[in-house]
Amino acid sequence: MKENLKDILSHLHSEVDQETLLRYLEGKLTTEEQHELEKNTLDDDFDADALEGLNNIANKAKIAALVEQLNQDIKKKTEKKKKLPHRREVKIEPWLLITILLVLVIAVISYIIIHRMKNG
Repeated sequence: MKENLKDILSHLHSEVDQETLLRYLEGKLTTEEQHELEKNTLDDDFDADALEGLNNIANKAKIAALVEQLNQDIKKKTEKKKKLPHRREVKIEPWLLITILLVLVIAVISYIIIHRMKNG
């Protein structure tokens, strides 16, 4: 899987990168840069909702740490999926085959007996 797909903030508007967004949330952008970022996110409902949700976080200083932790968790979980086998072998137990065979034999014999009783 591509590394950029594992970055939770990488899917924002192409003109909004993660660093700029984090600087915006920390209040480190100029007024012009803030307006430009807000203008770019207004074009996309998802971006606007994401920005609004991030603005509602009380402790803005922890956002960068939260993003990093989420990215690490996503990478760990996707790595685990890669390690899992794609195909599992089906192991058929001998007793299961014998049981199926016996049920089929009993069904065929029952059918023959019932058919002969009706005709006989």
